[in-house]
Amino acid sequence: MGYPMLGLLILPLIVMTKQVYINIKELVQVRPLPTAPLTGSEFQHVPTISHAFLVIEHNTVVDFGSMDSFPPDEYQAAEIYDYSGRFILPAFCDSHTHAVFARPRETEFVDKINGLSYQEIAAKGGGILNSAKHVQGLSEDELFEVSLPRVQALIAGGTGALEIKSGYGLTLSDELKMLRVIKRIKAQVDIPIKTTFLAAHALPEEFRSNKQGFIQAVVDQWIPRVLSEGLADYIDLFCETGYFDVSDMELIAQAIEGTHIKLKVHVNQFTAIGGVQEAVKNNAISVDHLEVLDAKDIQALRSGKTIATLLPACSFYLNIPFSPARDLIAEGIPIALASDFNPGSSPTSNLFFIWSLACIKMKLTPEEAFNALTINAAFAMGIESTHGAIFKGYKGKLIATKESPSLAFFPYAFATNHVFTMVN
Repeated sequence: MGYPMLGLLILPLIVMTKQVYINIKELVQVRPLPTAPLTGSEFQHVPTISHAFLVIEHNTVVDFGSMDSFPPDEYQAAEIYDYSGRFILPAFCDSHTHAVFARPRETEFVDKINGLSYQEIAAKGGGILNSAKHVQGLSEDELFEVSLPRVQALIAGGTGALEIKSGYGLTLSDELKMLRVIKRIKAQVDIPIKTTFLAAHALPEEFRSNKQGFIQAVVDQWIPRVLSEGLADYIDLFCETGYFDVSDMELIAQAIEGTHIKLKVHVNQFTAIGGVQEAVKNNAISVDHLEVLDAKDIQALRSGKTIATLLPACSFYLNIPFSPARDLIAEGIPIALASDFNPGSSPTSNLFFIWSLACIKMKLTPEEAFNALTINAAFAMGIESTHGAIFKGYKGKLIATKESPSLAFFPYAFATNHVFTMVN
């Protein structure tokens, strides 16, 4: 009778806590803990160790180096994995997504093929209002059930940290529903998720001719409620012609002053209306899109610490200009790359594809684009002390790739699944 109990007591004592990966073709993005986003010429280099080993204990990187210095006697009791021919990369950090939504919008894809613009689709009830209608029609449980598998799939595809926005609710109760769903997803997955309250994404129908009244409701009622429930890390708005402007951003920024919530902004997707300058003035952690930039925008970004987050899949899908990434790097401005995963203008969460687009369409080198998807994207999410590069103490997931000839092969072989497995 005592043996089964004895077995239960002993089992936890023999569980191996260290995982050792040996003969890694290249261990990529090995750096001391970064203290600032990369800029300028720093972007050109990704440090690697060839023929490497890596040791993980309790989901934390504790050792790594060349196989020439590998001490096999120290790890006789560990789990050993031979990764000959494979790369290990720090998982991507996706700092701009709309991954919680009710359903895709493939009918608008057909509208695009038939010649309608993004603005024309929105004017006939499509776009953000379309997504809002379907979110409003689901319960919290239903929205959670359709959204969680998407997040699990993007983790399997190489994403190791994620930002998710609300913004498809357009009523206080439905925005809270979205934020609570994000909170529930966060509890179900093993990557960090940052939550953004996209307070002003589009005007709800009842405020169609009263934008001032809507912004006042956001400031007086919506933001205090989100703060009281602790549902967001960031706040965002769509600062664009026909949506919201600099004065709206100023009011929202004032409403979060002195709180833990920081500002992020959708800006300069179609037009330059001073939003970049206002965002930098209000210490926004990032300004996202930037397909259209003028000299004043560049000057503002050079003067502050705001990260320029570029979304090439949106440009690809909408057939609009790509952000001038080379110009931003030349000006010493820190850039990050993100998927903008959403049902209307970027229905992809594949960051390997984003890597390819940045190289092909923005003329970034493979190293520059990878830095923007890892280190700088981690800074754009405030997780740079634990994610973005491989250092002792790194706690994020790692991508073990399929056998590949070089780092440049990953963006070169676009639309390919390069993930062998996710480590840690």
